[in-house]
Amino acid sequence: MSETDKLQHEQNNPENDAPVETECNMAGQEQSDENELLQLNDKFLRICAEYDNFKKRTQKEKAEIYADATADVIKAVLTVLDTIDRAAEMDGCNEGIRLIQKQLDTVLKGIGVERIKTDGEQFDPRLHDAVMHIQDESIGSNTIVEELAAGYKYKDKIIRHSIVKVAN
Repeated sequence: MSETDKLQHEQNNPENDAPVETECNMAGQEQSDENELLQLNDKFLRICAEYDNFKKRTQKEKAEIYADATADVIKAVLTVLDTIDRAAEMDGCNEGIRLIQKQLDTVLKGIGVERIKTDGEQFDPRLHDAVMHIQDESIGSNTIVEELAAGYKYKDKIIRHSIVKVAN
């Protein structure tokens, strides 16, 4: 074969060029596959983080809904407790009313409801609602002198403010 024939044969024969092209294609394909793998891994990590945030947010919302529902029920029960307290004040000799009052107090404490302290405490607008003021120099400024209606809180949530009379 002449030199010209050899050149034509090499140009027309795809086998000679194939190994060089295949190596380049394989390197490019590996790079493409690696980029795709990195993108899929990144997407997977983002989805995992979003799911984790969703779980945390859902748990927090669920706890808030439970606390709000509990507070609503407790508000309704407090009106009954007020009636029982007034009945006990009117008829202090009635042991049945005292037992009901004590039992209801025990149940409320058991679920985490606390009565807001007022006797001798400093007035706090976050906890108390002042409806009356008196002037008395023997008592310190902004001191609660009388509780007119009890206030209650459930955990950190104020269910009902204490209605109080404040000095000075």
